[in-house]
Amino acid sequence: MRILYGVQGTGNGHLSRARVMAKAFKNQQVDVDFFFSGRDSQRYFDMQCFGEYRTQAGLTFATQNGCVSIAKTALQNSVSALVRDVRGLDLSGYDLVLNDFEPVSAWAARLQGVPSIGVSHQAALQYDVPKVGNGWFNQMLLNYFAPVDRALGCHWHHFGFPLLPPFVEVSEAVAYNSHDILVYLPFESPEDIHQLLKDFSEYRFYVFHGSGAPAACADNVIWSGFNREGFKARLAQCGGVIASAGFELASEALTLGKKLLVKPLHGQFEQLSNVAALELLGAAESMKWLDPAAVKRWLRASKPEPIDYPQVGDALVTWIKQGNWHQGEQLCQELWQQVELPESWRKKSP
Repeated sequence: MRILYGVQGTGNGHLSRARVMAKAFKNQQVDVDFFFSGRDSQRYFDMQCFGEYRTQAGLTFATQNGCVSIAKTALQNSVSALVRDVRGLDLSGYDLVLNDFEPVSAWAARLQGVPSIGVSHQAALQYDVPKVGNGWFNQMLLNYFAPVDRALGCHWHHFGFPLLPPFVEVSEAVAYNSHDILVYLPFESPEDIHQLLKDFSEYRFYVFHGSGAPAACADNVIWSGFNREGFKARLAQCGGVIASAGFELASEALTLGKKLLVKPLHGQFEQLSNVAALELLGAAESMKWLDPAAVKRWLRASKPEPIDYPQVGDALVTWIKQGNWHQGEQLCQELWQQVELPESWRKKSP
């Protein structure tokens, strides 16, 4: 079996899930080619596990001051270029397209009649899980941005639906320090992040950000460019995480038992819905803006119990190889039977 794996390159969450899958495919000796879109080809990093991958422009969202910018999004995306990329992607050598909310390979598979399976957090939002702002536009986006023949969604809780647990691979928690805080707020300006954190001098904030540190940076705010291994090591030993409301980092924090404070990207349906789910489960606190008062309250919160999610990637690859792709519900059920959810989560439903 030969597989093309299309991955949405906007943000790092889809890439984290793809890394878990790349390892699982390698372990079971499955031939996979990786295809990424949504990010400039020069801005991918730590991509060795994907071999000789390919990239295209695809579609992405532009942001400004912690919000989705409709005007910038329209300017940065070209429908004609997308159509050209879809028509130019030859899938004749593939038996299956696996897709993580990536539009070029999804539409190419549909037009060329190649079977396709979607595996993404977005697919979970097709069910009646906690959601915010699910208007007609967002529903159209979920249905047609990256259409597939069979979709499997993943979430922190099954909420009574056939969903997969998160795809998580983390470093073992070591040298825990409750006063070390990891900060990942990629959509916020360095100056605003520094202003949020500088007065909490008894804590050390390790900020990972694509832009450089502010000119006058307080000693307790330690700035770093994004480095995957350094990020994972800091996540393993920190006492808590302040982050945007993306799915994968929150999954890693829950797995390691890190307290979590999230600030969603406003105008982004998925992140707002993630906040709703985390708050329903009592798994995180949130802030609508960069609010020092919210940080002060959260820093006093206790450490949660870690959640031991199973190796979803290995199980999914085995299921793909078996070829019974219409039986995803059984796969989901078997994986959730391996999870010991916190007592307060067990009867949660939307």
